[in-house]
Amino acid sequence: MPMDELADYDYELPRELIAQQPLARRSDARLLLVDRRRQTIAHHHVRDLPELLRPGDCLVLNDTRVLPARLIGRRDLTGGRWEGLFLAANADGLWRVLARSRSRPQTGETVTLLNLQGQDDLQLRLLLREPDGPWIVQPLSSAPAFDLLERVGRVPLPPYIRKGEMRPEDRHRYQTVFARHAGSVAAPTAGLHFTPELLARLNEAGVQTAWVTLHIGRDTFQPIKTQRLEEHRMHSEWGRIDAQTVAQILRARQEGGRVAAVGSTSVRVLETAARSGRLEPWCGQTDLFIRPPYTFRAVDLLLTNFHLPRTTLLAMVYAFGGKALMQRAYAEAIRERYRFYSYGDAMLIV
Repeated sequence: MPMDELADYDYELPRELIAQQPLARRSDARLLLVDRRRQTIAHHHVRDLPELLRPGDCLVLNDTRVLPARLIGRRDLTGGRWEGLFLAANADGLWRVLARSRSRPQTGETVTLLNLQGQDDLQLRLLLREPDGPWIVQPLSSAPAFDLLERVGRVPLPPYIRKGEMRPEDRHRYQTVFARHAGSVAAPTAGLHFTPELLARLNEAGVQTAWVTLHIGRDTFQPIKTQRLEEHRMHSEWGRIDAQTVAQILRARQEGGRVAAVGSTSVRVLETAARSGRLEPWCGQTDLFIRPPYTFRAVDLLLTNFHLPRTTLLAMVYAFGGKALMQRAYAEAIRERYRFYSYGDAMLIV
């Protein structure tokens, strides 16, 4: 029976299980191994992946890079606090920013952003507010957007981690070790568990690595607000998988290897690129909403963190692992005091 009621994707989580900081060593995170065929659950660590995967398997990782997109400053007109989230920059150098302040700013106002030392730095001019909320702003500097963000931007931590307040170490730890292409406002959290040493051990064990890109948007963690999933309007994100990666994945499968997607973002790219029934190169926007019932065409295994209730991410996990088994797995993780969400532990569904 289709699981279309939002209540099917709810669970109670003790607040103390929401991880507030990363572990000292990324690969020491615990790993719940969930076997769909045997309907079993076992306890491991991420560092055990070279023994849990098989030679010839292909790990697919998202190489997006998180932007220091959180902006803090003040309105020059009133002196009031102003916060923003950088979303994108266009060819004319204008930024699209989601903004928040105590009272509504007016078109033409300027905002002064504070740098990481708390000093006045970059000014933004507010040009236009879009109907869906974000502002179009003009930075009063000719420097490239990414250079400016490195100066004045903070890591956009989810609000459940220290209410979004960044510590210096978050600039490194809320980023995968293989991040290359800047564009996300949230980390592909399953990828946070990997270290160069673990990737080298996987390679020595005969496990391949392949790369896709999905720039994660601000709506990733948003709860579903409609009571029926079919009524939910899925957000869109930009992604890419090139011909070389497609050829590598197809060759691995032809030779008996399994495709292990690291994170829901990698799943989204792979399944979007395989909508025709065969995996093909793809680049563009995807609004694919994976929920039960769904036939996976490109993914055999899924490595993922534990997700918030009533979210599209949890719906994807239920579609992959099955409702009953996933509910057992989440209950087991809570019972065994696993760490949840972005800085938390992980699950490998085989």
